[in-house]
Amino acid sequence: MEKTETVAQDVKKYYGQVLEGNKDLKTSVCCPTDALPRHHKEILKQIDHEILEKFYGCGSPTPLELEGCTVLDLGCGTGRDVFLASRLVGPQGRVIGVDMTEEQLSVALKHVASQTKKFGYEGPNVEFKLGYIEDLKKLGIEENSTDVVTSNCVINLSSDKRAVFSEIFRVLKPGGELYFSDIFAGRRIPEHLKTDPVLRGECLAGSLYIEDFRRILREIGFLDYRIVSKSKIELEDEEVFAKIGMVDFYSMTIRAFKLDDLEDICEDYGQVAIYLGTVAEAPHYFTLDDHHVFIKGKPELVCGNTASMLSKTRLSKHFKIIGDRNYHYGPFDCNPTFSKMDGGNSTTGGACC
Repeated sequence: MEKTETVAQDVKKYYGQVLEGNKDLKTSVCCPTDALPRHHKEILKQIDHEILEKFYGCGSPTPLELEGCTVLDLGCGTGRDVFLASRLVGPQGRVIGVDMTEEQLSVALKHVASQTKKFGYEGPNVEFKLGYIEDLKKLGIEENSTDVVTSNCVINLSSDKRAVFSEIFRVLKPGGELYFSDIFAGRRIPEHLKTDPVLRGECLAGSLYIEDFRRILREIGFLDYRIVSKSKIELEDEEVFAKIGMVDFYSMTIRAFKLDDLEDICEDYGQVAIYLGTVAEAPHYFTLDDHHVFIKGKPELVCGNTASMLSKTRLSKHFKIIGDRNYHYGPFDCNPTFSKMDGGNSTTGGACC
């Protein structure tokens, strides 16, 4: 049996048979750590208990402004994020969940009718597919067909991450967005630990070294990714720490847009972005990433990449961009500026650094 298939079978067994619920995990790595937005919490109150109880994730990878979108969730498990997105995209939108574990998908499928009724839809706007996230073409997901791809602590479980990101790039529409949470490592994982079934199932052994992640994205066409949030993972289980405690792990939420004019560093064209305050869930300020918090009505200098992310994606109707790329002023100054959101206790700035 191929190594890739062996790892896949181990992961299926871990999530389909070994674990009965998220309380059985040895670490908190595959449990949500990001604070959920208030409107998400209200939606989760409408989601059936079994879906939540058997769901595994490490973040909250559901971006704003999804109404009417087609969303693809990779490694959807019991469907928590699929049903959350179902409510956010509305009856005119569509959400597709993909997972390779039959036991997890059976839970999701069992609750489609009840969730459709709870949301007040005439018919379901969700679809679940059994298969591998490395080969979305086999599942009938076409090129340039998806507005947003999400994933919650799943890509680390794949043995062929380059294939996963290549497929994501293929299925995204121009201007589409990858928005996902996962576990990343501060160094490469030692080879002898990569196939340990517990370390793999706990989302540790398959974690990408962050610089290798950057290289993969650059090679397939995502020249600029942004970190939305980042937190260090503490390994509290003694057995797990003894095996892999030499590696530092981080839970990160990341976004990247499929745009053909992004550059590999931030360049200065003298452009300015103004947030109009028109995203319903963000009337006062909009957070693009950990360096960009746009206050309603306040002009902010931005690099060319940020200007494109705000003007050539589904976010375009919420921003006014002043200037173009006719004049170049050199690299964009990445030094962060103090945020007004918390009295100056955190930093935001204008760059992808």
